[in-house]
Amino acid sequence: MKRLLMAALLGLAAPAWADAVDTLREFVRDVKSGRAEFTQTVTSPDGARQRSSSGRFEFLRPNRFRFDYLKPFEQHIVADGRKVWVHDADLDQVTVRNMDQALGATPAALLAGTGIERDFQLKALPDAEGLQWVEALPRTKEGQFQSLRIGFRGRDLGAIEILDSFGQRSRLNFSRVESNVAIAPESFRYTPPPGVDVLPQ
Repeated sequence: MKRLLMAALLGLAAPAWADAVDTLREFVRDVKSGRAEFTQTVTSPDGARQRSSSGRFEFLRPNRFRFDYLKPFEQHIVADGRKVWVHDADLDQVTVRNMDQALGATPAALLAGTGIERDFQLKALPDAEGLQWVEALPRTKEGQFQSLRIGFRGRDLGAIEILDSFGQRSRLNFSRVESNVAIAPESFRYTPPPGVDVLPQ
C-alpha cells in the first residue's frame, strides 16, 4: 500500500492519457482503411437555416475515399488517388479535379490523407459531448476552410465540425464505424454514367 501511495504521489502510478492530437496522429498512422455511416448538418452563418443529409463513407489510404450522400438528394464524391469526381445525380452532371488541387487542407485530407502535419496546425481541445476533440487549422489561408474540429470516441472517429471561409458550419456525425476493414480498391474507381456532362475544373 505504501509503495502504491508513493508511486501515485510521484506521478508514476499510470502512464498519462494521450491527448486528442496523439489520437489523430495514431488514426492517420494506424488506420489504413475504414467505413462508416454519417449524418451531416449544415448551418448558415447567421444560424437561422439548417439543412441535413445522410449517407455512407469509405476510405483507403493513401488518398482514396468516397462519400455517398443518399438523402435527401443523391450525390457521390469519389477520390481514386489521382482525381476527385463529384456526381450530382439531380443535375445529371459530374465535375472532376486533379487530386493535388482538390485535397490539400480539407476534411478529406484529415480522413484519408497522410500529410496532416504539413497541411494543418493541430491543437488539443477540451473534451465535450463524450468526444475527445482536436482543432486543425489550415496552414494556407487561401483555402475554403477556416478551421476543422475532429472528435474521437476512444480511437474511433466520432464527428467532424467544419467552419468554411463564408462562415457556414457543417457537422458530420459518424456511426457504425469500422476501422482497418477489407475494402476493394475497385470501390474507389469511378466511371461517369453514360450521357452525363463531365466538367473538368
